Amino acid sequence: MKIDEELAAQLVRWRHHLHRFPETSFNEHGTSDYVAGELERLGLTVHRGIGGTGLVASLTVGDGAGVVGLRADMDALAMTETAEGRAHASTHAGCMHGCGHDGHMAMVLGAARLLSERRDFNGTVRFIFQPAEENGRGAKAMIADGLFRRFPVDEIHGGHNIPGLPVGHFATRVGGIMASEDNFVIRIQGRGGHAARPHMAADPLVVAAEIILALQTIVARAVDPAHSAVVSCTEIHTDGIRNAIPSHVEIKGDTRSYSSEVQALLERRMRELCHGVASAHGVKCEVEYSHEFAPTVNWPQAVPIAIRAAEAVVGADHVDGDVPPMMISEDFGAFLEVVPGAFVFMGNGVAGAPGGEPLHNGRYDFNDALLPIGARYFAEVVRLRLPASGGQAAESRKRRDSSTQ
Repeated sequence: MKIDEELAAQLVRWRHHLHRFPETSFNEHGTSDYVAGELERLGLTVHRGIGGTGLVASLTVGDGAGVVGLRADMDALAMTETAEGRAHASTHAGCMHGCGHDGHMAMVLGAARLLSERRDFNGTVRFIFQPAEENGRGAKAMIADGLFRRFPVDEIHGGHNIPGLPVGHFATRVGGIMASEDNFVIRIQGRGGHAARPHMAADPLVVAAEIILALQTIVARAVDPAHSAVVSCTEIHTDGIRNAIPSHVEIKGDTRSYSSEVQALLERRMRELCHGVASAHGVKCEVEYSHEFAPTVNWPQAVPIAIRAAEAVVGADHVDGDVPPMMISEDFGAFLEVVPGAFVFMGNGVAGAPGGEPLHNGRYDFNDALLPIGARYFAEVVRLRLPASGGQAAESRKRRDSSTQ
């Protein structure tokens, strides 16, 4: 399934427009309107306002009962673009597509056009455009709003560009491919006093230091070494001054893991250690622990389809079917808790080359060379998962041949 020059140019126009007008989580009103308009121009009926600004468009060909979902995320980051001279740079101050969701949307739009024009599958495909991936709340909002009840799917597929991986390369795996992210806030209440008279105080800063060190024993001594986990304390705040012992200390951070069992273990041990250390020193402690992102766990029956689709587009030598998991998090994991599916990484470019800037960097830009590759990949997933019947295949060949004459 090749892409002609006109569609390749259209992919770039879509991506550059979306890049110029980024919007943050749950504020993707203009983005959603633009995507919906392009889908409607393809002849698809679009359902809007799902989980806020989310939308779904469905395309049915033939009489097949199978249904596949293709998902793209829509939100941008609240950060400033620092690439001087970039013609398609953000026009919204303090907001940019620093994670490549503009490219993800363009690729799924491209797949929608390929599939709607060639109609070389048998069944239904749903194009799902999700808000608020960056804060980990958009997928849950769509699910709570009846996404899979109103628009059921047998399988869902998604992907993310990855700087550091060459363009034209794919990577995925069965099982956990990205980690959960849980956030925590530990509040310690002691008794402040003069720094010269510590015996008159109950120093919460010393308790905080002991807790920070104790938390590092969770992974080292409570988690099975065969499993991966990270506990990171990233902020500490006090109400003290140079010559005054504080009364309150607040520690913030996050944890990462690949399974709900390890996730629960991290929370339990954190609460036990914090309360235990605080009690030993006679101070009070409160732990606020929130589950922001579910781990992204690929289903074993869906990954072979993803691998075959990638191999059909870029060749088997450029597809890694057993990539080591990454500790980054992705809201797609919430979908995979409800329906089968698979997530892939797509190479955006190596360091020093186009697309090689890190994600969440002010100079990052999605690599336009990836657009036709990603569009073909998503379309190929549908063709493999929902193969056309003999008559449909012949008709799709006629459509394809007439479109290239």
